[in-house]
Amino acid sequence: MRVVIAGGHGQIALHLERMLAARGDEAVGIIRNPEHASDLQKVGAASVVLDLENSTVDQVADALRGADAVVFAAGAGPGSSAARKETVDRDGAILLADAAEAAGVPRYVMVSSYGADTYDPNSTDVFQVYLRAKAEADADVRGRDLGWTIVRPGGLTNSPASGTVTLGESVGRGSIPREDVAAVLLHVLDTPSTATRQLEVVGGSTPIGDAVAEYSRTR
Repeated sequence: MRVVIAGGHGQIALHLERMLAARGDEAVGIIRNPEHASDLQKVGAASVVLDLENSTVDQVADALRGADAVVFAAGAGPGSSAARKETVDRDGAILLADAAEAAGVPRYVMVSSYGADTYDPNSTDVFQVYLRAKAEADADVRGRDLGWTIVRPGGLTNSPASGTVTLGESVGRGSIPREDVAAVLLHVLDTPSTATRQLEVVGGSTPIGDAVAEYSRTR
């Protein structure tokens, strides 16, 4: 399986790339900074240098051709402006979806955010703008003829992976290690019946493979 990951130098992406490469899949990370390519090489991933904020659909589509799936794991990051929440977290995700359709990629997995639909539409607070950007990107992707899955993790931590989660259409608030989020993405990619589904995930007691499999059987 060839998987192209936008935001390829992010922490979740690096975990996912390592997991894919370890089992023999082809992981390709889209990065802005060419100096980050060596970090991807260390985990077994290839890289493509592209700035989603300054690229065309055709340029991104060229990077996606031949992929079995794309993953949007990019983000403006802590401390970034409200404007960049829109240009990266929203517009970047939409651009990747446009490119996936143009390149004929059948699968699109979105890393979104817990509580994305609870934003205050009247607020200019950066976090509220971030939630709105995520919600708008998710809504755009849900309207497409792609095998999309939207994953909304709780508060992200750098704690060691537990390998267990609570996962469903709606779960209580909680946190989750980034490495566990990457493992959820891996299982989602392996489970076609998670397509056209949106899920929330936080730390819990169910093994990740079991949680994704159980969720995929419910509607």
